[in-house]
Formats: sequence, C-alpha cells, structure tokens
Amino acid sequence: MIALDPLVKTWSDLDSANLGGRVVVKEDDGDRHLTRQGQERKQQLLDHAAELFAERGYAETRVIDIVRSAGVAKGLFYWYFENKEAVFKELIERTRLTMRKQQQSAIDATANPLVRLRQGTEASIRFMGEHRRLYSLTDFETLGPQLTKLLRAGGDVHAGDTARHIEAGIADGLIREDDPLMLAWGVVGTVSSFSQLHRTGRIDRPLEELASFAGRFVVRSLAASDEIAAGSEGGPAQGLVGLSAALSGSGATTSVLRAETL
Repeated sequence: MIALDPLVKTWSDLDSANLGGRVVVKEDDGDRHLTRQGQERKQQLLDHAAELFAERGYAETRVIDIVRSAGVAKGLFYWYFENKEAVFKELIERTRLTMRKQQQSAIDATANPLVRLRQGTEASIRFMGEHRRLYSLTDFETLGPQLTKLLRAGGDVHAGDTARHIEAGIADGLIREDDPLMLAWGVVGTVSSFSQLHRTGRIDRPLEELASFAGRFVVRSLAASDEIAAGSEGGPAQGLVGLSAALSGSGATTSVLRAETL
C-alpha cells in the first residue's frame, strides 16, 4: 500500500466546510503565526497568482506580475513566499486538500465500498471541472521536476486510498478479484482523462452529466457482476436495496451493509 503524504489526509480525516469557489483550506502551522489580516493578504496573493497562472501559464508569470495584480509591494510577497515555485506548490497543496474536503462531503459514510467509490469519482470530476483553469496548467506546460513530483504525489495518494476501498469491496464480494492497486490506477486514470477531455472541449457535456457517467463507468468496471453494478449506480438508499437483492443470490458477505468511512 502506498503511504499517505502527510499533506494529503484521507477523506475521513478532514473537517467539513462550506468552501465556495476559492481555493481555501484550514490554516497550516505557518499560517497560525499570521494575524487575520496577514492570512487574508496571503490568500489574496494566492488568488491572484492562480488567476495569472491560468491565464498566462506558470512559466510566463513573474513575481512582479503577481504583486502588481494584487496591488501590493514586492517585499510583501517575499514575507509570505520564498519564490514563485513556493506559491504554486501551496496552491497545489491547498487545492488538493480542498478537493478531498468536497469528496468527504459528497460520500455517504454508511454506503458500501462500491457506492463510495462512485460518489468519490463524481465529486472529483465536479471539483476538477469547477477549477478547470488551475488544472489546465498541467495539460500543456512542463513545470519542472520538483513541481511535477508534487503533482504525481497527489495521484499516488489518490491511488493508494482508492486501492484500500477496492480491497474492502473485493473482500465483500462486490468488486471482481484483481490487483487492487492496478484497479485503483484505472479509477484515477478515469477521473483524470474525463476531466482533461472535458476542460479541453473534446467532451461537450454538462459537468454534472459527465460526473454521473464517470461514476457509472467506474462501478461497471469494478463490480463483480452486472446485478451488483446496477445496485450501486443509484443513490445510497437505492444502492443498498439493490445490493441486498443482488447479494441474496451471489454468496457475497452481507458485511457490505455495515457503516464505514473513507
């Protein structure tokens, strides 16, 4: 199993929040030493940097561009950040944590592993679509080894978490028996590919419709049978009823109905 990045906690470790449209997350240890005004000023720099990175690209955005857009002195930028790379790194880390909070909010903790995987997939597609400008940076630009490593770390954590729930689904007889990590990378690839195709215009569907399709696609790809897949494609209540009927003749363990958190 892939070890969790300490900067990327599991869905169940995160506090729920009304996040709105900005990339905002609970203050880290460094932010706790800032005054409220300081935290707001740092967030202002992050917001303007995100806009410029999306409009111009990472390579074409300079520190002076960020401070001019934010209307602050250049010295203030260096009070909060060492350089432009540090800004981008914090944006990625905060975006990652914000997405996992939204995943947690979307997932029914009482649902079985297959339903939770569908809900997590749908939440990921929605989030990446709503923040497509920031995610578009990874489509066309080479970011250098350190930032590329940071981005890949997020995928590793996502795959590791997903594999854990696939293992639970296999144990419950809901997910076909195969290498859990390989199946998990299939889920990660589904989210990444559908999101990239959507934000580049090659998939022209409403975001909610795409999220629902991707969720069904993941369920159908993983489920041990068509009956189990059908029982996991609807809402939580419908899914449990459908699974009860499917499991009654499948020999799968009924422990799938117990409450678990992601």
